[in-house]
Amino acid sequence: MSKQSLLIYSPEFHTYQFGPEHPFHPLRLDVTVDLIRQMGIVTPDQIVLPEMCSRHDLLPVHAEGFIDAIEQASRLKAPTSLLKTYGLDTDDTPPFPGMDEATRLVVGATMQGAKLIMEGKADHVFQIAGGLHHAHRNRASGFCVFNDAAVAITYLQRKYGIRVLYIDTDAHHGDGVQSIFYDDPMVLTISIHETGRYLFPGTGNAEERGRFDGYGFSINVPLEPYTEDDSFIDLYERSVEPLVKAFQPDFIITQNGCDAHYLDPLTHLALTTRTYEAIPRLAHRLAHSYCQGRWLALGGGGYDHWRVVPRAWTLLWAEMNDQAVPDEIPSSWLQRWQTLSPVSLPTRMRDGDGEFPPIPRRAIIEDKNRVTLQRVMRDAVELIESRSGI
Repeated sequence: MSKQSLLIYSPEFHTYQFGPEHPFHPLRLDVTVDLIRQMGIVTPDQIVLPEMCSRHDLLPVHAEGFIDAIEQASRLKAPTSLLKTYGLDTDDTPPFPGMDEATRLVVGATMQGAKLIMEGKADHVFQIAGGLHHAHRNRASGFCVFNDAAVAITYLQRKYGIRVLYIDTDAHHGDGVQSIFYDDPMVLTISIHETGRYLFPGTGNAEERGRFDGYGFSINVPLEPYTEDDSFIDLYERSVEPLVKAFQPDFIITQNGCDAHYLDPLTHLALTTRTYEAIPRLAHRLAHSYCQGRWLALGGGGYDHWRVVPRAWTLLWAEMNDQAVPDEIPSSWLQRWQTLSPVSLPTRMRDGDGEFPPIPRRAIIEDKNRVTLQRVMRDAVELIESRSGI
């Protein structure tokens, strides 16, 4: 199906780092790219070095005062009052030397992915360091400084005037992207996440649907804690496909956080690798059905760096390339990383049936999720169709 898929990666992504003990650690990128290489599903000419964006590229999305504050924080010269104003006074998103350049590298790489696709140099691009979906117009939040997805979407709108679909399957609600486009009918945001009743950022209710001209173009499917594969995949497929058909996008961006996995230490969902094969499979098909193949995949959350992130994102990359992935993980990868890993590395790409303990109250959880989907979808398709002007 694909003429070319590209992977944007460089060890320079390590500059985006809040500290050695912070959960959002760039080592996971290296471990993942090495697994992709060891599996033999990438060629050297498919790996593209990232390009840094300019301050000017940020201005259509981020407030100038916020950009100034990041520049000061990057030199560790920002006063406490300024840090507090712009969300940089927390353990989640503290300032670090070179923060401005590191973040602009991530944003630039996401813009670069969009350009490569629109210029016909690739059908699909995986920007592995992207997906900083909690950043707001004037505030850093939740490990995210500048919002790379929002900057890329705005670039696509301004240069090409196209309709952009943004699908976010991170366990955490994609609040920053939603808020930036909350009144924009040219961007459809779909976020499927753990309910904010128990998890940061506490938003993403089914009733959050957009405002003004953008009413109906924000879709949220909040899931019950301990949701498993069957329920997630069911809700994902039953919601996304009809919404995409109604919206008729020209370009798809997916945020592929894999922190909803059973082993992730920061969330309460219970997915396995089966879901992380199903998510890109549908996105891939929809990209070719509606968008001439235009699909930009971003990374995102994922805090089990050793057992989950490498496998989930390798499966994503394989789908982007129509590649079948053997189940056995290469011994060369295991030997390289086991000495650094604090846990035993998996020897199989896919979780086995019955590998994790059964979840109590499964039927109740699935039923609550079905009720949520009914509430979300009750008039969502009709609303999008009536307001899209297609």
